Amino acid sequence: METVAGIILLAPILVPVVMQMGMDPVHFGIVMIMASMIGFATPPVGDNLNVASAISGLSIEKVSIAALPFVAALIAILFLVAYVPQISLFLPNWLG
Repeated sequence: METVAGIILLAPILVPVVMQMGMDPVHFGIVMIMASMIGFATPPVGDNLNVASAISGLSIEKVSIAALPFVAALIAILFLVAYVPQISLFLPNWLG
């Protein structure tokens, strides 16, 4: 699903559920955006891959293979942020 459409459709449904479970809505929003970003950089949606392929003149396959280490790093960071909410909530809590 395309990123903006997914957020518009899923956020109003999931935010009340997440709040009932005790999760901070800001933390949920950050995790949702990061997950959508990973989806935007991987096939089949992969609009970022299409743009990189068009600019570089390489095939989608070569660009996808070159992007795999970055996607792996993004997934690791997503898990870290999802399981350690203080990372994403430090600044909002500090500012009040």
